[in-house]
Amino acid sequence: MAYHVEFDEEDALVIIGEHKHLEGPLLPILHAFNHRYGYITDAAVRVVAHELNLSRAEVYGVVSFYHDFKREPHGRHVLKVCRAEACQAAGGDAVAASIERALGISFGETSPDGAVTLEAVYCLGLCATAPSAMLDDRIVGRLNEARVEKLTAEARL
Repeated sequence: MAYHVEFDEEDALVIIGEHKHLEGPLLPILHAFNHRYGYITDAAVRVVAHELNLSRAEVYGVVSFYHDFKREPHGRHVLKVCRAEACQAAGGDAVAASIERALGISFGETSPDGAVTLEAVYCLGLCATAPSAMLDDRIVGRLNEARVEKLTAEARL
């Protein structure tokens, strides 16, 4: 995923052109924008709406509905920590508090150096290996103090 790449309308038009022929191109285009730029800007919403003949409200509605679409810059790494009941029952509250302490940030925040954004999610589908988290696209289960230490060290890189 990109890290703070400046939005470029000409580049955006190329991305849209690569996906516009698909049936239901909005989601693939937004995923491509999210991957390229790291987040979906207001300018991107405007361009996508214009090119797909949609209202800005329609595009914004899709962007705001799906939690993976970012509306502002995020860290080089995104650490998602499961906060669902199964993970909580397996010690997830203590793990979450430990992660916040280790990173020096709270859920929903990005570290001042831009290294990591910490997000709460409400199921990674790993209930059998709770508590769990996902660093970028890598799943980590059975979190304990040692794994939290290793995971947060990787996130700070």
